Amino acid sequence: MATLRILLLAGLALAALAPGAPAQDVERCYGVARAGEDDGVDGRDAAGSSTVDFQGNAWSRVPSGTCLTMALPVQPDGTPRRGALEPLARDRP
Repeated sequence: MATLRILLLAGLALAALAPGAPAQDVERCYGVARAGEDDGVDGRDAAGSSTVDFQGNAWSRVPSGTCLTMALPVQPDGTPRRGALEPLARDRP
């Protein structure tokens, strides 16, 4: 029992010393999530509360630098749809 406890404590100590994976920089990107798959709406952290695909005021976390260049389906009128770093007026319920 004492040996098991020593091994467990040694493993925990090594895990605490091991460097973790570096966190990837992310940014909020508005207008890129499908309905119910967002991380928040209008700056609030209310995940999954969007009701429209690509809702302009719903945001998702994406890797930094990718928001403005993500491939998204075109809007019904044929206009290209892009993500934005600020809330958009389009596609709101």
